[in-house]
Amino acid sequence: MDNRAEVREFLTSRRGKLTPEQVGLPGGRNRRVPGLRRSEVATLAGVSIEYYAKLERGQIAGASESVLHGVAHALQLNDAEREHLADLARAAGSAPARARRRTTPASVRPGIQLMMDAIGGGAAMVRNGRMDILATNALGRALQTQVLEPPGHGNLARYAFLDPRARDYHPNWDKAADITVGILRTEAGRDPHDRSLQDLVGELSTRSDEFRIRWGAHDVRQHGAGTKRFVHPVVGDLELSYEDLQFVQHPGLTFLIYVAEPGSASDERMQLLAAWQATKDAESTPPTTAAAPARKD
Repeated sequence: MDNRAEVREFLTSRRGKLTPEQVGLPGGRNRRVPGLRRSEVATLAGVSIEYYAKLERGQIAGASESVLHGVAHALQLNDAEREHLADLARAAGSAPARARRRTTPASVRPGIQLMMDAIGGGAAMVRNGRMDILATNALGRALQTQVLEPPGHGNLARYAFLDPRARDYHPNWDKAADITVGILRTEAGRDPHDRSLQDLVGELSTRSDEFRIRWGAHDVRQHGAGTKRFVHPVVGDLELSYEDLQFVQHPGLTFLIYVAEPGSASDERMQLLAAWQATKDAESTPPTTAAAPARKD
């Protein structure tokens, strides 16, 4: 993932989404391309046309905070897009050999697993920025049972785009797909040198037209809190509230918990799902061989 290309395509795509009228400028008829002109963005950002053209060519390394703020204001970027622009600038300022790399662990600490296991009424899991599920509690394992199987192999993005069952599991699949790609695009901005992420994007771009189109849109996403609907293959419709929390000690890891409204139909189905998973876990646990009694001579 070339950082200059990413900067260029991100700024160009944001400029193309705005009309002159949206930023208080006269439109006119003689406009060859949709969106704002570079000169208009430069004026709104308070920089010269030459300097903004340099930024849009991908040469963002060394851009000051005030310049980034001006560009973000001119392009009417939302919070996720502003953070993405800052990430792109930080990544551009690092030489490839010394690029900023976050030491995201491949597994979670035993203490985190204990914490998740203590959550009895909610489905909990930990994922990284590439959307790999690193750990779950029992109910989380039940909720994501299809994701953990092939072809997803525990990756939420691979499941969404390569597993046909995902379209049944997500009643609003288009929105779920948009969110998934937005999270991956945000992660790519934070660390464009992440080889595992590059491989995942390459795989999905090759195997899924839906992914490739969304990836080319350069939309980013901050996943925080809200409500989601699922159609689980075992218990059916679920409407769950979720919270997305970040680990201070492990940048790049996200803690997710899904809970149902107490007393609701979804709450009853989550209890059924917990019982189903408990039975499944018990059946997969090998029986303990009892020790032979000691002989008495």
